[in-house]
Amino acid sequence: MGITMIAAARATGVALAFATAVGSPVTAVTLKPQTSAAFDQYVAESERQSSRTLTDAAGFLWVDRAGRPNDFAPLRNGDVVIDRLETRIDARRIDVPDGLIHHWIGVVFVPGATLDEAVAMLQDYNRHEVFFAPGVAKSRLLERDGDFFRISLRLQLKRIIRIVVNSDHEARYTRPGPDRVFSRVVSTRIAEVEDPDTPDEKELPAGEGGLWRFNTNWRFLERDGGTYVQCESLSLTRTIPLLLRPIIRPLVNSIPRDALTFTLKAARTELMKRAA
Repeated sequence: MGITMIAAARATGVALAFATAVGSPVTAVTLKPQTSAAFDQYVAESERQSSRTLTDAAGFLWVDRAGRPNDFAPLRNGDVVIDRLETRIDARRIDVPDGLIHHWIGVVFVPGATLDEAVAMLQDYNRHEVFFAPGVAKSRLLERDGDFFRISLRLQLKRIIRIVVNSDHEARYTRPGPDRVFSRVVSTRIAEVEDPDTPDEKELPAGEGGLWRFNTNWRFLERDGGTYVQCESLSLTRTIPLLLRPIIRPLVNSIPRDALTFTLKAARTELMKRAA
């Protein structure tokens, strides 16, 4: 999962830092039950629509089922293929009051890497702080029970201001077929940290700060002499103040893309070392 977690926090943090810099009023916002419920609905519908592809030989990868054959040449050249998604119900958008959902998906191809090597890399949670530095400052495996994991991450961003987040996550892995693995990683606690790494360090209560919820869905497929690694990220952040939306929205839209791109490139780099 790694630095993809920072994407939404980075976008929101930059927005709030910019607002402070230009003197715009930014009032405290706390996660509301209706906002959380809307995110849950969005996630449930996204999973319902994609669940049938887990055992679909022609649609396990997003680039396959989206009908994007031209993406495979860049993938084999080492590029990341990435795009923004939006889940709808019968063509109707899912309203998220007082919040923003950031939904992105990306794929890389690692020649020579096996499925087991790719899965082992992602499950090496104690070393995410190495694979995905500097965004992941600390990473720790709290518990493992077979294919179930509990993880603790300390994430940081340095852009205009330093933003630090402590977070806990649960991950579960399934193997829909001999050539593929699926993993769902869900945040269970996210707390922004004030005055990090000082004697005055303290966590904000859950539901405050910029980032509220974060899920990632990983897919690994061994094919074409290597392994495809796909990551789909769904995060929930506070909304942007109305007066700042024309200025800040491009940042909010672009930064999650950049963070997911970095994550997949870092994963590919680590896997290339293991496959060498």
